[in-house]
Amino acid sequence: MLEFAPLDPSQAPSARGDPSIECECKQGGMKNQRRATLIGLVAIVLWSSIVGLIRGVSESLGATGGAAMMYRVASVLLLFTVGFPRVREFPRRYLVWGSLLFVSYELCLALSIGYANSSRQAIEVGMVNYLWPAFTILAAILFNRQQANLLIVLGFLIAILGICWVLGGEQGLALPGMAANIRDNPLSYGLASAGAVIWAAYCTVTTRIAGGKNGVTLFFMLTALALWAKYLAIGGETMEFSYQALIYLVLAASAMGFGYAAWNVGILHGNVTVLAGASYFIPVLSAALAAVLLRTPLSLSFWQGAAMVCIGSILCWFATRAKPPELAQSGDQASATTPRRNG
Repeated sequence: MLEFAPLDPSQAPSARGDPSIECECKQGGMKNQRRATLIGLVAIVLWSSIVGLIRGVSESLGATGGAAMMYRVASVLLLFTVGFPRVREFPRRYLVWGSLLFVSYELCLALSIGYANSSRQAIEVGMVNYLWPAFTILAAILFNRQQANLLIVLGFLIAILGICWVLGGEQGLALPGMAANIRDNPLSYGLASAGAVIWAAYCTVTTRIAGGKNGVTLFFMLTALALWAKYLAIGGETMEFSYQALIYLVLAASAMGFGYAAWNVGILHGNVTVLAGASYFIPVLSAALAAVLLRTPLSLSFWQGAAMVCIGSILCWFATRAKPPELAQSGDQASATTPRRNG
């Protein structure tokens, strides 16, 4: 994992009395923070590409087999970037619930996109998945006693309305069009909806029980095992390897593996407020990248709905920013409103 060497005042005793050295130390710290923030922003771009890349993998290797290969390669990359965690030091509840929720979410994400009937539908399914920020903040309010104001109601309703707008197709907010879309492939839309709820639960639960531990490498390995077990037990589409399939596979695995590594650096050493705010623009960026990767034009109504999802999530975030003075001074930057993902 990438690390930034901390400034050690004990190694420079003259710095306390020399304003020029103090200035250099501050500038070095600011430079490191900006660099870490930039790395965190790279993670957001990588995660935004996942929908298009997963779809590209599934078109050649199948929904289940392609996802299994992707998580297998990503696990190897995480071993070299994040490293393998000391599982014995994990709180037992985090090990159990974290594994269950993380694996369940990744299965829902990958398979919902892989089972889509078309590239356009895959992008729509990915948009449904991006309800998780609003769900996460709502869960934090209900279960983690996160402070919020009434703006949360407006933000949540706008996010839900945005998804309905996307699913309405060319007509925008049209219930018949939305119902027809869902009937066309209830499995994909159902998995995406379940995934949004599951990831909100993961963020809410792990905030309370993780104890500062990071089991992402282990969780990715378990996801790969679950997908291979499904592929071997139930069967899946024939995997047709080609140069294009291998390129999509490497890119998708890299986006996931390096995305987590980069986000870890950003959230530990960078500006958390900037990263949290930027992460809420992932739905629009993800749709744009997927449209380019999959060569799928998107209608104006789709972009309107995607923008509403972003706006709704941002309003939910703003609803939690106003804290009482005693809470604002506590320095708690690890609240459940800080996004933990993609994707």
